[in-house]
Amino acid sequence: MIQTMQQIATIAKMRTHINEARRQGKRIGIVPTMGFLHEGHLSLVKAAREKCDLIVMSIFVNPLQFGPNEDFERYPRNIERDREMAASAGVDLLFTPEVSEMYPKPILTNISVANVTAPLCGASRPGHFDGVATVVTKLFQIVQPDYAFFGQKDAQQVAVITQMVHDLSMPVQIVPCPIIREADGLAMSSRNVYLSQEERTQALVLSQSLKLAETWLDEGIALVEIKDRLIQKITEMPLASIDYVEILRFPNLEPVEQEVAGQAIIIALAVKFGKTRLIDNLITEIR
Repeated sequence: MIQTMQQIATIAKMRTHINEARRQGKRIGIVPTMGFLHEGHLSLVKAAREKCDLIVMSIFVNPLQFGPNEDFERYPRNIERDREMAASAGVDLLFTPEVSEMYPKPILTNISVANVTAPLCGASRPGHFDGVATVVTKLFQIVQPDYAFFGQKDAQQVAVITQMVHDLSMPVQIVPCPIIREADGLAMSSRNVYLSQEERTQALVLSQSLKLAETWLDEGIALVEIKDRLIQKITEMPLASIDYVEILRFPNLEPVEQEVAGQAIIIALAVKFGKTRLIDNLITEIR
């Protein structure tokens, strides 16, 4: 029998459901999102179904992770559409709290993860990962999941949360899931809706560049040369403005001091097309 998805807006009601699920011995999975769902999010639900008896999806646009000049107010939202997609994907509990429910008073406690937050998006978005770590900790406290599912498109976020869970001995297993792409290669993102037709066409340079990087690795090209080639390739797009192009060790996101075959690396890109900032990455190894 197919169970109807329930939408829950309060922490108290969510805890009631979680307590009952725990009493029944169910394995609980959480898929944290900010909504405006796409196939990337739904792939996380599919992965959760393989491991869990109860799937919770949260939809919460978290103000703590947005800087003063970022897009919190205009971040795309469509809860009715999200509700239909979540139900069709097999979500059991859809947690949709208001900001006033999650933060009824100014929050005085902050979760901050060092080192792994320093480069990449952490450098260009100060305080962003403090906001991510704090809200994820709060969600873990509310839902008490056995598993949590995150997309690798936000690879630094995965690294930060994995480090936080390890350091604080949180009883949850982080499950990274592959990047889901459009047919033409563009990594799926809720922010893609901002792109004009020409911006979207030029944004394909991100996935194209990563494919080239894989080829260059196979050819034995040095990482510093690959980085230079990536920058050159991306700057050929007139609407592109590079935030960063970096090649770092993964998952600690430290510089590659010596190129050792088999060492895991991430090739990470953040580029603005018009006013829209997109990220993409390739996690691979040195040849």
